[in-house]
Amino acid sequence: MKIIKIQTQYLEAPLKTPFKTSLRTVTHLRDLVVSIHTDTGAIGYGEGAATAVITGETLESMRGAITHIQPLLIDQEIENFNALLSIIEQSMIHNSTIKSALEMALYDLRSQSLKLPLYRLLGGDQTTFTTDITISLNDIDTMLEDCQKAIDLGYTILKIKVGEDITKDYDRIQTIAQTFPHITLRIDANQAWSAKETIGLLRKLEHQGIVPELIEQPVKADDFRGMREIKSQTLTPLLADESVFSAKQAIELLEMDACDLINIKLAKCGGISHALKIADIAALYNVKCMIGCMLEGPISVGAAVHVASARSNTITLLDLDGASLLTHNPIKGGAVFNESQIVLRDAYGLGIEGVQAKE
Repeated sequence: MKIIKIQTQYLEAPLKTPFKTSLRTVTHLRDLVVSIHTDTGAIGYGEGAATAVITGETLESMRGAITHIQPLLIDQEIENFNALLSIIEQSMIHNSTIKSALEMALYDLRSQSLKLPLYRLLGGDQTTFTTDITISLNDIDTMLEDCQKAIDLGYTILKIKVGEDITKDYDRIQTIAQTFPHITLRIDANQAWSAKETIGLLRKLEHQGIVPELIEQPVKADDFRGMREIKSQTLTPLLADESVFSAKQAIELLEMDACDLINIKLAKCGGISHALKIADIAALYNVKCMIGCMLEGPISVGAAVHVASARSNTITLLDLDGASLLTHNPIKGGAVFNESQIVLRDAYGLGIEGVQAKE
């Protein structure tokens, strides 16, 4: 099976409600779909979200990266799989999202060629999963309404976006926790606080008996000392997200005892092969992982679910609500997304049958 061409398309879909964090506000999904075509007619699909404030990539830069990498992959055999992964990794520095999309498409083709679902190729067997849903940063009344809507749809785990103002953030968390005492809460500050602010807020909550399931990346990505200080002085489990782009960073953070959990994202770490490495490293330290997503569509989110199946003993938390935030699913085939429940189909590769995308 030989690669003959690589194409890109824009995947677009409106969100049910605006996605708001301390870093950005988004009303529409607009991702890049990568399709790798072979001489057998098989097509492998990948997807990447332009998240400039996190990975530094835009849709235009990702397309430019494809132009650079494509000549290195044309006429290569899919069977030389590890060599292809190395070509992508060594083709340029950074650009983790487009590397992830290309890896995704290659893994899709590899598992198609072996007539296996991707999760089977990766060694997994779990096919049914439960995800949280993100509650965007808004005024407290709007957030309470959004929480209730999510609960009515069957969600039992809510990821609360904060990071606007520490005092208002405390009020948001306290009010939501007291209003919905039987719901599991995850808090995500998106690097908005200092270590001192984080410790003060968490201690106040903990003193009242409010201990969220986790607090995600409250300080700047490079503030490893701050992360260690938070972990040592609070009860709430600390999840590292932007602090861990690579396996090397995972080792450094874990050696410092600076987090309780690691959030793996394909677009952040550079693809499936790197996600598996990080999960395996975390397992060596007896640390559990979340697998999350940027604001991504069903192809990329579906690929992340396959990875979760492959490392289900270590990846025990899912934050894969990207497809559920859309007004409609622009992908035919792939994983089945039914609000909080995600099911992997028994189909070869990622199981993508068609994409409603624009050139």
